[in-house]
Amino acid sequence: MVSCSAALASCDPPERPWLPSDPADVRAYADLIREDFEGYISAVQEYFRCLDAERARAFSEAQEVSQDYGRFQSVVGH
Repeated sequence: MVSCSAALASCDPPERPWLPSDPADVRAYADLIREDFEGYISAVQEYFRCLDAERARAFSEAQEVSQDYGRFQSVVGH
């Protein structure tokens, strides 16, 4: 029932990066872990932008629906 653009339909939160509990593993995989954290930070910023855009779209739609409801009420006389 609710229409949503393809870009906004995919406002999925990014997966939280995994950090090993063993300091030796952290050192061994430091480059991969760093990439994961940097990727997460980039993805979460995109996620916030997506949520902001969806909020703006939903707010605009709610205003339009409210106006439509007002017109409906005036036609049915209630």
